Amino acid sequence: MTVVTTPRLTIREWTDSPVDLDRIFDIYSRDEVMRWLGGGAGILTDPEQAAERVRAWRERSAPSGGRYGIWAIEVRDSGQVAGSVLLKPLPGGDGRTPTDDIEVGWHLHPDSWGHGYATEAARAMVAREFATGTREIYAVVTPGNDRSMAVCRRLGMSHVGRRTDWYGGTEVETFILEAPVA
Repeated sequence: MTVVTTPRLTIREWTDSPVDLDRIFDIYSRDEVMRWLGGGAGILTDPEQAAERVRAWRERSAPSGGRYGIWAIEVRDSGQVAGSVLLKPLPGGDGRTPTDDIEVGWHLHPDSWGHGYATEAARAMVAREFATGTREIYAVVTPGNDRSMAVCRRLGMSHVGRRTDWYGGTEVETFILEAPVA
């Protein structure tokens, strides 16, 4: 199911297709990707884990009725999935309980870095969320992840320093974007 389209991208649900599962494994088994996601916790080590990951994403987002989730970023010209874009309530200090703070994020395969896909996908998801009345959206970045911090800046987000409010107290570089005034 398509969630949003942009001039170059289709943001859609991840499927159980072999192509999607292979791409999930290829993305989430890479050290150069996973080092920035919880310090590598959750790295996939077996291709069978990709289907489990899709199931977990679906279960986590089901209560929101499609408003929140993690979706595939498909490049329209090639049909290749560049990675994932997410929009969800940030988990609080216990690492699980959702807060009222909404997060946008992205996880791209290294072969898709440097093409502007993360910025384009995140911009589309932010606009979609602001249309619901949300007043501000956060991005949280592992310190040292200069590429992701650059995406935040391209989105027009303001850096508000390092915080430990979410993800079980993990220190993250925090960026915020406020909804445009109508």
